[in-house]
Amino acid sequence: MTAKSKSLVSIAGIVAVATLLSKVLGLLRQVAIAAAFGNGTAYGAYNFAYVIPGFLLILLGGINGPFHSAIVSVLSKHDRQDVAPIMETITTLVTGILLLVTLAIMIFAEPLMHLAAPGLFIAESELRAKGFDLAAIADLRITRDIAIQQLQIMAPMAVLAGLIGIGFGALNAADAYWLPSVSPLFSSLTVLVGIGGLAWTLGSKILSPEYAVLGGAVLAWSTLAGAVLQWLVQIPTQWRSGMGGLRLRFDWQRPEVKAVIKIMAPATFSSGMLQINVWTDLFFASFIPNAAAAVSAMGYAGLLIQTPLGILSSVILVPLFPVLSKLTDPSDWDELKQRIRQGLILTALTMLPLSALMIALALPISRVVYERYAFNNQASQLTAAVLVAYAVGMFVYLARDILIRVFYALGDGDTPFRISVINIFLNALFDYLLVQRFGAPGLVLATVGVNITSMIALLYFLDRRLNGLPWQEWSLLILGLTGASFLAGIGSWLVLVATPSLNQGLLWQLIQLGLASLVGLVIFSVLTWQMKLPEIKGLVSLVKQKFFRPS
Repeated sequence: MTAKSKSLVSIAGIVAVATLLSKVLGLLRQVAIAAAFGNGTAYGAYNFAYVIPGFLLILLGGINGPFHSAIVSVLSKHDRQDVAPIMETITTLVTGILLLVTLAIMIFAEPLMHLAAPGLFIAESELRAKGFDLAAIADLRITRDIAIQQLQIMAPMAVLAGLIGIGFGALNAADAYWLPSVSPLFSSLTVLVGIGGLAWTLGSKILSPEYAVLGGAVLAWSTLAGAVLQWLVQIPTQWRSGMGGLRLRFDWQRPEVKAVIKIMAPATFSSGMLQINVWTDLFFASFIPNAAAAVSAMGYAGLLIQTPLGILSSVILVPLFPVLSKLTDPSDWDELKQRIRQGLILTALTMLPLSALMIALALPISRVVYERYAFNNQASQLTAAVLVAYAVGMFVYLARDILIRVFYALGDGDTPFRISVINIFLNALFDYLLVQRFGAPGLVLATVGVNITSMIALLYFLDRRLNGLPWQEWSLLILGLTGASFLAGIGSWLVLVATPSLNQGLLWQLIQLGLASLVGLVIFSVLTWQMKLPEIKGLVSLVKQKFFRPS
């Protein structure tokens, strides 16, 4: 691009602030959902119905998704004035395909839901044979009917997902990072408005099971409205940046368009394989007794993980990927390896201590964030158990994403795709083995196991591609950070059990949780400072620049 690129630190700061706003509002949205619906049928059904539209939104419309990655990879190597026709051609092609997908989802909502959650369609006689009472069977049927209705409502998110992802890639290629990172907050706002309107209309009746169908519809319509807003707000900036508009173009033979498709197609399938693992988890979850509660707990715990994970993922991956894309020549591979190390160590520095704290403090975190109104102590216990399972895999989740982006930068989407195909079968096997013993937490642990095998495989093939990686150096550093995180988690847990559980409400819980977290972070900081990692100095410099800048 002809425009001067922002520095890595500056971009990271922009992305961090914008993503923080989006994630905080996303957490508030989840708190409102928990208070209004708890582990009931409306939100349980929503988790099943959201499998397909959520799959498409994350797959196509997410930052660091395949559309975003492919467009940034290609457009960053072209002049701004050449970009508009490329973008408009890609938009025309993708929109046409996704309109057909939207119609198919609306028409075939029931069979698609049967495919996504077959446990909701088990015959009544079989359910009785398994020991389900009449109330449990009725609850299952209501969950199924609400989920089908919600899927039909949210079907247009297929088209919106593609448009959002293309826009994100175009804006990042134009060095615009604020809007793509902050735009997801509009989705959270619409859900909050929807739940607020429902509560205003129904009052305390919103907690009543007989209003589950209405609550489910409000959740679906407000989610769709959020996706519409998320797309609309990026259009003016995209136009002003000269990155194309809504004009129809059919110039599909352009070399640049072919280059984007060449990366986008295998990258979409590769990322899709990862999202298929989510569907596999919910497939098995639909057979768990009280499936609505199980998937609700997975949703609540997943949000607690995704809030910090999403922020730090954007901070690390968004500015790092364009840099990786410019270091693909063999003469630059030494610097490329340094950038890979930088990404992995930054991931370990942030994810490992967070994992330790979340494992040690899972129950008080769940209670502080969610336990009010419809969300009771039983829901907190289940959510905390799932949260521990999620926290175990935070580092490998983000580390795997960094390694995948390295392959994308090298123009190789096939290797991650092949690994992801194998992982589908591994995930199904792990789900089958672990769900019977551990229930919902077992499904999450299965995903963690798949991510570990994926990360190891990616490192192996990257080692061969780049003529060797400093395995020993990287392993020792990550092992040291893991040990420091373990001690930090132990310290936090000891503070938690040592402080009296006076049960004096939210304020005391916050004080107890804050004190335990602070002790853990101090322990981790003291131990890691002795390692004298350059990445630590970079993090400290970023904090000083953003929060202690002279006026």
